[in-house]
Amino acid sequence: MEALTAAQAAARLGVRTETLYAYVSRGLISRERGPHGSVFDPLEVERFARTRRRRTSPSHGGARPAGADGSPLAVIDTDIALIEDGGLWIRGVPIDELIAGPGEPPRFDGVVRWLFEHTELPQPDASPLASTGSDAAGAMLAGLPPESPAFSRLLAVVAALAAVDPERYDLRPETVARVTLRLVAGLVDALPPHVTTGGGAGESAAPTAAAAPLAARLWSRLTAAPATADRVRVLDAALVLLVDHDMAVSTLAARAAASARAHPYAVVAAGFGALDSALHGAASASVHALLSAVRAGADPAAAVATATRLGGAGVPGFGQPLYPDGDPRGRLLLDALRGTADPAADAALQVADEVVAVVRARTGLHPTVDLALATIALAWDMPADAGEIVFAVARSAGWCAHALDEYGRAPLRLRPIGHYVGPDPADPQRPGNIAR
Repeated sequence: MEALTAAQAAARLGVRTETLYAYVSRGLISRERGPHGSVFDPLEVERFARTRRRRTSPSHGGARPAGADGSPLAVIDTDIALIEDGGLWIRGVPIDELIAGPGEPPRFDGVVRWLFEHTELPQPDASPLASTGSDAAGAMLAGLPPESPAFSRLLAVVAALAAVDPERYDLRPETVARVTLRLVAGLVDALPPHVTTGGGAGESAAPTAAAAPLAARLWSRLTAAPATADRVRVLDAALVLLVDHDMAVSTLAARAAASARAHPYAVVAAGFGALDSALHGAASASVHALLSAVRAGADPAAAVATATRLGGAGVPGFGQPLYPDGDPRGRLLLDALRGTADPAADAALQVADEVVAVVRARTGLHPTVDLALATIALAWDMPADAGEIVFAVARSAGWCAHALDEYGRAPLRLRPIGHYVGPDPADPQRPGNIAR
C-alpha cells in the first residue's frame, strides 16, 4: 500500500500534525523518512486509529479494554510543547533559541507573556512580571513553622494569592493571561529571602526589587551567594527550560482540574500535588544528595549504587525516557553553567562529571535536567529542594497555558472510564452475601 504523508496520517487520526509527531516521539507510532518528508505505514496508522476509539468496558469477564492498564491513559492535543527526534520545541520554537545567551538579559518573563500572546517569538524587551497579594501571602507564611520546606510555602502562597484575587473565577482568555502573570510572580515575591545558619546568627540575602526580572528576584530566595549576571542568567535558563514538557503527570493533573473549570490558582495547586513527588519535581533533591556525598569524599561508584538502591527507580538524575540520546534541557543547562567561568560552578561541575562518567560507563544512561538542577544548587549553596522550587515556578506558567486551552474544550472531558475488576456484587459466594 502507498505510504501516507504526515498530513494524510494526521487527517486519518483526526489530529494536528504536531500531535502526530508527538505520538512518534512517544513511540506510539513509527515513521520513515522519505525524500519529501516523513511517511507512515497506512496499516499501522489504521491499527493505531482503532486503539484510540472509545470502547465500552465489560462489567465482568471478557478482554480488557485498550488502555486499561493506564498507559497511555489518553492522547491529548497540545500546541505548547513538542518532543521529537531528541529535541524540545515550545510553540514551534526550539528550546535552545528561547534561553538567553552570554551577555543577554533574562528571558523568562518574556517567555511567560509569549505563552499567552499571538506572536512568533517572545518580545526581547518584555517588562518583568509583577505580583499582587503579597501582604496576604506574607501573613499566611508567617503562620507556618520556620522549618517548613520551601515547597510547602509555595502551596500556602497559592492559596493566599487566590483568596485576594477578584478575577480568579473569570476564565476569559485575557483575564487568565493577567492572572497567570500575577500568579507566577507572586510565587517568587512571597517567598522569604534565603537564610543561612552557619553556627551563629543567620545571614540573609536582601530580596531583589520587584522591578527586576523574575530570575533575579528568585535568586535571593534560594541562596545568600552574590547574584552576578552570569549566575542569574543560568537560573533564568532553568526557568525557561522547565516552562512546559508535553503531558507530564503534573500537567495532566492541571488539565484535569481545568476540565472541571477550576480557576488558574486551583489548576496550579492541582499541578503542585503531582509535582511534589520523588519521580517528578522532587527528583533533583535525590540527585543533590548523591552529588553532595561525592563532594564530601564518597567513591562515585559507591555513591551511585547507594542512591540507586534508596531511590528504587533507577539512577536519580539519569535516563529521561523521552530522550534516548540525552535530555536537551540538562545539556543546555550544564553548558550554561560551564559558560559562567565561576569557580564555584566549576567545582560542582567536576563532581557532576565524575558521577556522569560512572553512570555512562556502567549503564549508558545520559543526564537529565534534574542532574543539572542539582548541580546548580550544589554550586551556589542552595538548599537541596531548590530544583523543585525552580521547577514549580516555571511549570506554573505552562500549566496555566494548558488550562486556557482546556477552558475552550468540552467540560469534564478528562474524566476517564474505570474498568471494574473487583468482586461481582451478585456473586453468592461474596462474603457479604453469605452473611445475609
